[in-house]
Amino acid sequence: MTDGMAMELARQALVTAVLVAAPVLGLGLLVSLLVSLFQATTQINEQTLTFIPKILAMLAGLLLFGPWMLRMLVDFTQRVWSYFPGGGG
Repeated sequence: MTDGMAMELARQALVTAVLVAAPVLGLGLLVSLLVSLFQATTQINEQTLTFIPKILAMLAGLLLFGPWMLRMLVDFTQRVWSYFPGGGG
C-alpha cells in the first residue's frame, strides 16, 4: 500500500463516518432546536425536558436509517479489504 492509497483510505473513512453519523445527529439537532423554541416561548426552563424527545428522535432515526447506515459501513469494509492482497476475493 502506497502513501497515496493510505491517504485515500483515510479520506474515505472520514467521509463514510460523516455520512453515517449525519442523519441521526441531524435529527437530534432538529429536535433540540424545536424543544428550545418551545421552552423559550412557554418560558418552561426544565432541563430534563430536552432529553426524552431527543433520545426518541435519535432512536427513530436509527430505526429509519439503520439499514442504509449498515450498508454504507459494509461497503466501506469491503473496499478496505479489497486493498489487501487476497482480502477482496
